[in-house]
Amino acid sequence: MDDDYPMSEEQRIAMELKKEEKRKKGRKVAVIAILALVAIVFGLFIYEWWASRQLKVRKPVIYLYPEETTDVSVKLDFAGKLTCTYPSYQDGWTVMAQPDGTLTDADGKVYNYLYWEGEDDSVYDMSKGFCVKGSETAAFLEEALAKLGLTRREANEFIVYWLPLMEENAYNVISFQKEAYTDRAGLQISPEPDTVIRVFMAWYGSKKPVEIPAQELTAPERTGFTVVEWGGSEIR
Repeated sequence: MDDDYPMSEEQRIAMELKKEEKRKKGRKVAVIAILALVAIVFGLFIYEWWASRQLKVRKPVIYLYPEETTDVSVKLDFAGKLTCTYPSYQDGWTVMAQPDGTLTDADGKVYNYLYWEGEDDSVYDMSKGFCVKGSETAAFLEEALAKLGLTRREANEFIVYWLPLMEENAYNVISFQKEAYTDRAGLQISPEPDTVIRVFMAWYGSKKPVEIPAQELTAPERTGFTVVEWGGSEIR
């Protein structure tokens, strides 16, 4: 405004009000931007948390040992998402099983076991178990798996898979699961087996020893048509 015509008090007040209105709008935009950023960060945090809860059920393998050559059907009732199966699961597996565990599918392909992996949100029971030095994990598993009913060959395949993930830890906290696993990963097998042995290990690495009540390990006697499964999940 020209200096020859100074602002009236009303004009000065009106100009200040306009400036204040602009400042308010600027602050409002800044607040909205900050809230949007917080929402994005929070959303990413929730997603990461949810993803971490999707525990990987790693390499359950199923061995079938009928008393004589038998066509066997196996179906999974898994409360999660299957991520990998071999042979391909489709609507279940149907194989010809030999007493030594050799499996043959309809195309004549031969397998040692049925394999699957999946993801779910299981909460495992870690109230009892074992805290084992990483360097002593192999010896511990050899003894524990024998008590749980695995043969030397089955235990060897279990250990070869898991040991590389565990032996470099200072300690491993291990608990072999029962209902916490079997209730969420049911097996339907026809003909019905006489003996079922399911070994599932939940575990996590620890930098320090953890006090945990010891778990009793037992297994049924293998009689008749026997089904054996082993698998595990690392808790992160």
